[in-house]
Amino acid sequence: MTSNNIQIPDAFIDLIKDTLPDHLSVEDLIHYCQQPLRFSIRINTLKISHDDFISIMTPLGWKFTPINWCRDGYWITLNENATAPGKLPEHLAGLFYIQEASSMLPATALFENIKQIPEFVLDLAAAPGSKTTQIATLMGNRGLLVANEFSSSRVKALHANLQRLGMSNTLISHFDGSVHGDYLENQFDAILLDAPCSGEGTVRKDHDAFKNWSVEHLDEITALQKALIKSAFMALKPGGELVYSTCALNGLENQGICEWLLSTFPNNASAVSLHNLFEGAEKSVTDEGYLHIWPQIYNSEGFFVAKFTKASATNSSKKPSFKSKFPFSLLSSKQQINVLEALEPLLRTAEFGDNLYQRDEEIWAFPAGSEQLTDKMRFARHGVKVIELGKKHHTINHDAITIWGKVSVDLDREQYACFLKGQDIAIDNPSKQKGEVVLGYQGIPIGLGKWVNNKIKNKLPRHLVNDHVQL
Repeated sequence: MTSNNIQIPDAFIDLIKDTLPDHLSVEDLIHYCQQPLRFSIRINTLKISHDDFISIMTPLGWKFTPINWCRDGYWITLNENATAPGKLPEHLAGLFYIQEASSMLPATALFENIKQIPEFVLDLAAAPGSKTTQIATLMGNRGLLVANEFSSSRVKALHANLQRLGMSNTLISHFDGSVHGDYLENQFDAILLDAPCSGEGTVRKDHDAFKNWSVEHLDEITALQKALIKSAFMALKPGGELVYSTCALNGLENQGICEWLLSTFPNNASAVSLHNLFEGAEKSVTDEGYLHIWPQIYNSEGFFVAKFTKASATNSSKKPSFKSKFPFSLLSSKQQINVLEALEPLLRTAEFGDNLYQRDEEIWAFPAGSEQLTDKMRFARHGVKVIELGKKHHTINHDAITIWGKVSVDLDREQYACFLKGQDIAIDNPSKQKGEVVLGYQGIPIGLGKWVNNKIKNKLPRHLVNDHVQL
């Protein structure tokens, strides 16, 4: 079937007829797949409160409608001549993340009824980071979050988003996710597997979603999904919870994978119903307690979310050994004191705890509990680099500034845009202050500057300079 340049194969329609509930029609599904997708964002409450963000953006013509399954999510109505949200200084500052509304459901489901911050959490297929950053926000940057991504290019995108939104509790692994169950078996309190899938539910945003779609290709996809969900379940602690999600609509990638997991671990895996996850969840809940989000139900992308718990420990037949030497060493108490004294004028040093590590002349802050994982698996990125030591001058890392910086000069919106473009900041009332200073926007640390007479010299790293920022 073809409409509005969107190709929906007849084979797909035939396939989903068996999955589509009786109260929904194929005609409505096709109709909604042809409609523009509502724009939605998630406020990054690690950096700014809901009220403060809304007060900043409302004068720009933004209108907010809460998304009832995500406490930080909103549908946004923009003026016709509004600046593209991704070019706004607020976006570059990490105050919000552009995220489709239904994709906020998996992380919400993962943290349903959790009474305390989990110690260890795994996002097994993490890039580009929408759900990873949502999880880190729900954790309040506490605990330890492992974000795994197999694709090298997508690891870079993942890391960039973690940096932009100020995540400090994350380690990044760069492996095929099917190995985590062997290397980190019975390790995690909570796991999200937003599995690679056919992407059928994204057609409202991606008109080419069905370009390479075929029933035959689904066999390859489901084989991968089975390997990943088995690995995820093995990596789960007894009593822990696993959320499986896709942006697919067909039953093979959704209910079929869930049935396979339950049959593979018949005495250990059990489904957790999501019927009370949010008001209105009953519209999409299946008989098994899964959420099958058809585009016409909430006027969103299509999505699928299921949740499972693990009764007892698994015991893998594979016992991999990790032989690579960990390149970091924990600072001694005396070394920590010396480093903290150097950092204290610019950073909130009390938040580091005793988790400062050194590699050569670099000092890094790792999430608590990292040592329990780093001797079992190699990680591509470790925590946050805080400072690089030099003989005459120490260089504080930009990421550390944006997470822990003590703001002493707050810029207005125009000044902040100039800062993002790499320009120096003219100051009408020059200060007698000298040296480096933490700059802020709305009280949020954004980077370093240096006083030079009546201006602040811009010290934004060159690779972060953005000439396309707009007000």
